[in-house]
Amino acid sequence: MAILAHVLQLVGWWIAPLIILLIKREARFVSFHALQALLLRIVYAVLFAVCMILFFSSFFLTVANNPHPQNAQPPPAFFLLFPLIWLGFVGGWAVMLVIAIVYGIKAGRGEWAEYPVLGALARRFLKIGPGGVPLTS
Repeated sequence: MAILAHVLQLVGWWIAPLIILLIKREARFVSFHALQALLLRIVYAVLFAVCMILFFSSFFLTVANNPHPQNAQPPPAFFLLFPLIWLGFVGGWAVMLVIAIVYGIKAGRGEWAEYPVLGALARRFLKIGPGGVPLTS
């Protein structure tokens, strides 16, 4: 199930890791990996939304400030910004693909592999230490 949490995030977005987290809440290993995948998808969705807002706001501001509204060509900022944002989205998806495969393989080996920042956050949410040891406080 830990492998599925990582791999299914590619097609199930944040819903697949959330379902696995809710179903396997008792299993610390599975819930740790599912929560990491869920947090990664949430961060990716927030970054995606921020980029889309920036793209559309910059496009509409450029169009609104255009002094020649009739028979005008599209603003040059559109031709510069659109390919960069598109490459960012494709690059982000490629990074998500690599992360899902690498951490899915590590989960299949039984490793408590942590995402760089989100792993510590997931451990804190689940109240487990390194290696899945329950924290006593």
